[in-house]
Amino acid sequence: MNCLVIIDVQNDFCKGGALEVKGGDNIVPTINKISPYFDKVIATKDWHPINHISFADTHKKKVYDTININGVTQVLWPVHCVQATKGADFHPELDTRPIDIIIHKGTSPDIDSYSAFFENDKNTETGLHYYLKGLKINDVYFVGLATDFCVFYSAMDSIRLGFNTYVIVDATKGVDVNGSLDFSIKSMKEAGIKIITHDKIL
Repeated sequence: MNCLVIIDVQNDFCKGGALEVKGGDNIVPTINKISPYFDKVIATKDWHPINHISFADTHKKKVYDTININGVTQVLWPVHCVQATKGADFHPELDTRPIDIIIHKGTSPDIDSYSAFFENDKNTETGLHYYLKGLKINDVYFVGLATDFCVFYSAMDSIRLGFNTYVIVDATKGVDVNGSLDFSIKSMKEAGIKIITHDKIL
């Protein structure tokens, strides 16, 4: 069995959002086109409390500053994807009908979460690993936002956990901070993740 994981296609990461990924909404039609072709579809949401540790406002610091918290380097972001706000909603054009479950991440005020599998302490699990194993899913495909952050960390954890892992690159968009997009694609390929385009699914 296979599974599509849609990472964080939320208003705050799309046009006009608090943490806009340029062109983020452009991937929505491609995701809608391919999602019916998968046995299972999972979507993730950033779902942060208002005092979340990743927010620059929480620390009275500047956006994109970095701090060290309990040995974990934390990038400080604008306030985004606050629980039960419009910014945390899925993009309105995303077809949510094929989605089987939604995983909320970054829900604790004290730790951030990029990966769909683990919070940033690399220890606290979201439950996705056991869900996939329970359904005997071997092939996991990732789409969404952003290629070089949450998609990247999710795919890297996926292959490390033993899944055949694919990133459908034309159904993702990257932030590309200081060459982070090229670095993430190169790192994923070196790890054995297959970088494909959506036409391979259709």
